[in-house]
Amino acid sequence: METTVRIRNDSWELAATYHRPIPVNGKSMVEPLPLVIICHGFVGSRIGVDRLFVKAAREWSEAGYAVLRFDYAGCGESEGDYGAGGLEAMVEQTRLVLDHALSMPGIQTDKITLLGHSLGGAVAILTASSDERVRRLVLWSPVANPFGDIVRIVGRDVYNQAITAGKADYLGYGLTANFFQSLASHHPFHEARKFKGSIFLAHGTGDDVIPVDYSFLYQKIFRIRRGGSCDKEIIRDAGHTFSSADSVQQVICKTRDWLIGAACAECHIV
Repeated sequence: METTVRIRNDSWELAATYHRPIPVNGKSMVEPLPLVIICHGFVGSRIGVDRLFVKAAREWSEAGYAVLRFDYAGCGESEGDYGAGGLEAMVEQTRLVLDHALSMPGIQTDKITLLGHSLGGAVAILTASSDERVRRLVLWSPVANPFGDIVRIVGRDVYNQAITAGKADYLGYGLTANFFQSLASHHPFHEARKFKGSIFLAHGTGDDVIPVDYSFLYQKIFRIRRGGSCDKEIIRDAGHTFSSADSVQQVICKTRDWLIGAACAECHIV
């Protein structure tokens, strides 16, 4: 069951899609439901490349999860300008979505998972490290060096133009000097150790956008924390957006299995 949602702040609305399990034989799933919130990547959308997030949300709702996927400001169907306010604004938007999600009926408030893909992974880490409402993190192909990674993606010419002219065009998005300055001021590796919950990392060996080595480094950081577990799945030949039939099935199903396993493990903690 899918519903379009509008999440408003004082200035603009974020577009979102909410998934709930379809009732079987007229009976609703047992409530409350655990929730996964999907944070898309750089200049992305809640649909995902090759419908990655749509496929994931539908699979997980069949497994008994509520899923909320949304567009950051200036992306997809959301209002606003992309990158305005920098990473700080994206963290605030993620918190706004958390506020909305926790106000919805039938949500298990102590079973909230943030899933971040690519730059969304960095935003998810920054959010979760300072918001105790987030109990678990799922990181797909996560950015670790926001400034260096995004400058490499857009190219040095775009970055130089943004710095000298104040704004540069990239695929129709106006990226400002302030946006790049914000990227340079945040370091997810440093913030990652503050998160106390459980983490699942997934990365493809064929990722030519964000190095697979990042997930190994993240795992080392997460494993030296005082609390929380960290599991990692390296998917052979998978690209940055898990677009092949085999890799998309693997990342969605292995994440689903981890979500279910992590929930069971938490139930047995005395």
